[in-house]
Amino acid sequence: MRRRRSQYGFSLLEVLVAFAILAVSLGVLLGIFSRATTATIASAQYSQAATLAESLLTLVGHEVALEEGAVSGGTESGFSWELTMVEIDLADEFPTTTLSVRAYRVNVTVLWFDAGRPRRLMLSALKLAEPLANNLQ
Repeated sequence: MRRRRSQYGFSLLEVLVAFAILAVSLGVLLGIFSRATTATIASAQYSQAATLAESLLTLVGHEVALEEGAVSGGTESGFSWELTMVEIDLADEFPTTTLSVRAYRVNVTVLWFDAGRPRRLMLSALKLAEPLANNLQ
């Protein structure tokens, strides 16, 4: 009786199919990692911009005078910002009461570039100021 030799190893076609599957899988995985890295960087930049805007809003009335006008500046990390303050009349909002405070709408806009595209974040707050001296009498 003759014994049949068993086949050892892989054929060339099987090796080529395995490499093709591996190449497609690695291409998809690299694309996913690239998009995840881009999203992580964008999220970190938005977080930095929000922190900057919140800190600028906190400075208004303390280190930045609470008066109508605009102030702008920039950071070393590439963010530029603009702070605008506009006095609003609370009598329009609350006509039945006599309020003796001044109110300002404070807007902070933070600008930066992400992969060559401009990005912008804007926060707004209402700040109350000391009443005018002539309103106290």
